[in-house]
Amino acid sequence: MTAYWRHFSHAADIGVAGVAPDLAGAFVQAALALTAVVCEPQRVRADSVVEIRCNAPDAELLLVDWLNALIYEMAVRHMLFSRFEVRLDGTRLHARAWGEAVDMARHQPAVEVKGATYTALRVFQDAQGLWHAQCVVDV
Repeated sequence: MTAYWRHFSHAADIGVAGVAPDLAGAFVQAALALTAVVCEPQRVRADSVVEIRCNAPDAELLLVDWLNALIYEMAVRHMLFSRFEVRLDGTRLHARAWGEAVDMARHQPAVEVKGATYTALRVFQDAQGLWHAQCVVDV
């Protein structure tokens, strides 16, 4: 089974979704979908690493916290990320995100993501055993 990310339509904002054989992989794919809202992830070099830790009462709230932590790091460090490593311990997330400073000419950012929302928030395992992690992000 292959892991992947995708966008889905939503009125004024955009949905991000990650799908993978395991929950951590779905969170990785959702993070890649987040980057892809801003620019093409393959344009972002994985030069610097940022450590991220989150804790939430359940997997859905953990997804929102994870994406919002990435959005925060993108804003304060003026960075974009293209590679992610996620470890889950129950409802605790330990992650590393690799990326680089925004290069306006090379990255050509389309929008600024303001935050992950609870709209269309779902984390579930389908009948084929794949994990899905999705929500709408405010742009």
